[in-house]
Amino acid sequence: MRLVAQIVKELLSNLRDGQTRLSFIGPPLLQLCVLSFAATMEVRDVDIALVNDDTGRASHELVQRIAAARFVNEVIVVDRPDAIAQLLERREVLVGVHIAADFSRAVAAGRAATVQVLIDGRRGNSGQIVLSYLQTITNDYGAELMGVSAAGLPRVEVRHWFNENLTYLWFIIPGMTGILVMFNTLVVTALSIAKEREQGTFDQLLVSPSSPLEIVIAKCVPAFVIAITQAALMISVSALIFDIPLAGSIPLLFLAVVLFIFSLVGIGLMLSSICETQQQAILSVFAVGYPLIMISGFATPVENMPSWLQTIAQGSPLKHFLVIIQGSFSKAMPPLEVLSNAWPMVLIGVITLSAAMVIVKRKLQ
Repeated sequence: MRLVAQIVKELLSNLRDGQTRLSFIGPPLLQLCVLSFAATMEVRDVDIALVNDDTGRASHELVQRIAAARFVNEVIVVDRPDAIAQLLERREVLVGVHIAADFSRAVAAGRAATVQVLIDGRRGNSGQIVLSYLQTITNDYGAELMGVSAAGLPRVEVRHWFNENLTYLWFIIPGMTGILVMFNTLVVTALSIAKEREQGTFDQLLVSPSSPLEIVIAKCVPAFVIAITQAALMISVSALIFDIPLAGSIPLLFLAVVLFIFSLVGIGLMLSSICETQQQAILSVFAVGYPLIMISGFATPVENMPSWLQTIAQGSPLKHFLVIIQGSFSKAMPPLEVLSNAWPMVLIGVITLSAAMVIVKRKLQ
């Protein structure tokens, strides 16, 4: 009965106010929609500076193909290479293209014709994506120019499994779901004990008959209820509104959600038991959350990180959850693969919850 009373008290303190209840549902869904479009990995509306020193047909055909590409907003034609450098310096263009005077002659003679591309290194990731677009255009044009002689050359036919059209939302939205659930869970749990300590009600726990285990469990339940509700809504929005195929097992996915929240609740309670004020708790959430995102594989593959950082990344519950949720949306991930990424979250939760319980016990003594 003591545990039930503690749980009811925690739920009421979190859900008593209507605006607070709305903040648990509205902002996460709004963030999911806005951030998913803002965090696009596509590059569009690119301005390109162009110097064409060649007057032949081949160079003009190449320029027309570049200008007609969907990712290009405007081709700014300049008369000298120095002008490209000036436009790049002023960030007016992302890339510059310089076609040499012998381009058409080289094409007509069957020799290799080169095109110089200058990229703004300050926007290296976008520049590399645009470079790959330009390389595709020039390679396709070169294959057409070779004509019949190219018929005997081997061709590479690319097919993208699980995401045929490379729709970036199919990758971004499941990842954003994990990130938003992580931050909301950490905030709710990190504020639980810190809020009581700041308001002075934590002293009442010192004279209550509740054990440290009961207090920790009571603090966990509201976070579980809120986070599972948020995760269910986000997954539903992803499948029903954004029309992302949910090919994997739904029960296994929600089991992973529960284990993910379990691991996060432990981290949040550990932060909450250390912090003295709500401000400290919020700052600690962001201090812990952002490194967890960086090593999770959301932005860059974990395999590309140094070996020592890959080892540290295994301690991020977000890293394991992203593998499960992205695999569940894009393909029917085998149960054994789901479980292989689920047990580390259980281990993380057990360790962090045990640490939180030890700290709470010391505070109560």
